[in-house]
Amino acid sequence: MHSMKEVVFKIKENKLIAKDVYRLVLLGDSKDITRPGTFVSLKIDNYYLRRPISVCDVNNNQLTLIYKVMGKGTNALTKMKQKINVLTNLGNGYDLKEAGKVNLLVGGGVGVPPLYYLAKALLKKKKKVIVVLGFNKKEEIFYVNEFKRLGVKVYVTTVDGSVGLKGFVTDAIKQIKFDQLFTCGPMPMLKAIHALKIKHAQYSLEERMGCGFGVCLGCTIQTKLGPSRVCTDGPVYKEEEIIW
Repeated sequence: MHSMKEVVFKIKENKLIAKDVYRLVLLGDSKDITRPGTFVSLKIDNYYLRRPISVCDVNNNQLTLIYKVMGKGTNALTKMKQKINVLTNLGNGYDLKEAGKVNLLVGGGVGVPPLYYLAKALLKKKKKVIVVLGFNKKEEIFYVNEFKRLGVKVYVTTVDGSVGLKGFVTDAIKQIKFDQLFTCGPMPMLKAIHALKIKHAQYSLEERMGCGFGVCLGCTIQTKLGPSRVCTDGPVYKEEEIIW
């Protein structure tokens, strides 16, 4: 088990980048965060439970997180401007050793951010990366240009057809040849991807979490290997471990 760390970060940016979606850029000690797919847990002023947020990018002492306003806690987070207390290095991320020659990264909504850090890590390993990003409509789209700047091919799907391919991420996946799939997004999307019977796949699950480090057991799910705490054993699972 890697060691969790409590760090106070300075807030450099907390900015709206799409409908209800904010980019939070923090300055501080983030050198322990080395694996894409892990998350941090934020202490929001006047809220007891921390909020788990996937790591979008780490660059020297700069940590980028992207979150969606879902309720009062995340709404309060949009007002924070100075400093924030963060538990870093939580969860188990994607297993890059499983990466193939061509890797397909598929994200839906707030499942998109961790794939950015993953894409950078795979490119560093000289792997080919193709990205599929799924959204409901145009106003919700974010980070497409950031992915394109990495030099990877990006497919965008929208349910209403306002941008890119009309439909779901699965419609794009069917048109692409790849060796390994990495994905993160809401459960209906993950189930639809699972139904395509992809052999080599890793899924990052979004579960409600209380503590974020395995004590409260609020995020326990059943897997083929027995009960599993998404916050410490996950959030990334391999295709063959998940009970669909």
